[in-house]
Amino acid sequence: MDALYPLRLRPILRRYIWGGRRLETVLGKTLGPGNDYAESWEVCDRGTDQSLVEYGTLAGTMLGQLVAQRGAELLGRNHPLPRFPLLLKFLDAARTLSVQVHPDDARAARLDPPDLGKTEAWVVLAAEPGSTIYAGLKPGVDRHALAEAIRKGTCQQQLHCFHPQPADCVFLPAGTVHALGEGLLVAEIQQASDTTYRLFDWNRPGPDGKPRPLHVEQGLEAIDYQRGPVGPSRPQPTGQSGVSRLVACDKFTLDRWQLDCPKPAGDDRRCHILCVLEGNLQVRGDPAGDPLSRGETVLLPAVLGEVEVIPDGSAVLLDAYLP
Repeated sequence: MDALYPLRLRPILRRYIWGGRRLETVLGKTLGPGNDYAESWEVCDRGTDQSLVEYGTLAGTMLGQLVAQRGAELLGRNHPLPRFPLLLKFLDAARTLSVQVHPDDARAARLDPPDLGKTEAWVVLAAEPGSTIYAGLKPGVDRHALAEAIRKGTCQQQLHCFHPQPADCVFLPAGTVHALGEGLLVAEIQQASDTTYRLFDWNRPGPDGKPRPLHVEQGLEAIDYQRGPVGPSRPQPTGQSGVSRLVACDKFTLDRWQLDCPKPAGDDRRCHILCVLEGNLQVRGDPAGDPLSRGETVLLPAVLGEVEVIPDGSAVLLDAYLP
């Protein structure tokens, strides 16, 4: 059996009406014609949506196969799991996304078929002047007030919002109402769920000229009304030089690394997702040959232990892993 190694995975591209071209112009993805490239799923094991290993002796292997057949090596202390529980993606919001909410684990488990809940976090890579994030409800907004605003087409008046800056991190536990505004490019780490309840779509037509479907009743049921306004998270020190903690929750931990010299990654019996935000990064044992550049991601199986990562001058990256 071939030994595991640092795994680069082939991105899965998603096209939606709110997408653009910055996945290519900023992050270097190869896109076809059109101006609606909205998401690049970098690490995904969700039904038929499967990340494929890009290089090395395991090229063409689905992430789900590795979880099923070599889960102890891949996941380490988090084995066994039925599938890889995290999804990392980039989103290009050339237009404002719908106002939406995701269910928690308990509610998603009652769906047919059952799903995971969706707790997520955004890290802002680029923000045009005036770009807005909508996150959480204004103080005192309850179900009745929100339902009435949706009915009147004035949902945004009930939402907390702010103008983000590059490097901001926004943590969105399941049940938090949110929307990504026009002009934002973000990296997102989330539970491997795609269950979304669309509450409001800004009174605009869909691609066929008709309003897109809403899921108002399901969404109103899924909202946590005790959670008020959400702003950028404050990075916390970790005790490691150049490493700050952006999110620590029961679904994932997300750290930001600022590197100007080689550093070991992993070696904690966990699987790690490393995603380069700035600069270039060589990963020891990577069969691709070339360094990772901005917008590229590598999955480090737990069995590898300590893996040296080497910046070309300096680099900024995200490190996402299970608790």
